[in-house]
Amino acid sequence: METEEIKVLLADDHPTVLSGLEHVLQSRRAVRVAGKASSATALWDLLASQPCDVLVSDYSMPGCESGDGAAMFERLRRLYPTLGIVVLTMMDNALVVRSLRGLGIHCILSKSDAIEHLLPALYAARAKTPYYSPAVERLLEADGPAQPAAKRALTAREAEVVRLFVAGLTVNDIAAKLKRSKQTISTQKASAMRKLGAERDADLLLLFKS
Repeated sequence: METEEIKVLLADDHPTVLSGLEHVLQSRRAVRVAGKASSATALWDLLASQPCDVLVSDYSMPGCESGDGAAMFERLRRLYPTLGIVVLTMMDNALVVRSLRGLGIHCILSKSDAIEHLLPALYAARAKTPYYSPAVERLLEADGPAQPAAKRALTAREAEVVRLFVAGLTVNDIAAKLKRSKQTISTQKASAMRKLGAERDADLLLLFKS
């Protein structure tokens, strides 16, 4: 299983997290850390100059002109369709996991779980097979078939707008953060609410605030 070297890029805006990930992977002869990035801008530069097999990235990265979270990973999927991706996140919102899975990203680790899950996630991402750490598995189980099917129909951008709104940002805040117009954000929020059957903002909060 470990005969072929895996070239990995690491992206996280916390230096201690980057160092910890690198330390774990350096002990594996079949894994080579080809580069590290602490911002979205640095990540795009790194991807353009350094070929790799798998990217391990935090969900939210500062300095992303196209937006953070789902929008960043949507762009990654579009520009690098063969790249294996492992998302490492502290978020415990099922909406985040659904938006990633909707983009075809199925290797997701919670930072609350043991770092030992990183290596099998790397191999799974390269092989294009799913891997979820225990906390993410529990989130998926809790979000199972009882959840409305409409939630799974949100686009990546609609899901991102809802995630930020539920986190407490206003429409103006979201527009500024994602560098989209206020009208675009309002339209995406309204579209998401229709799909979810939410008539009021309070309904949206009840659906996702947990």
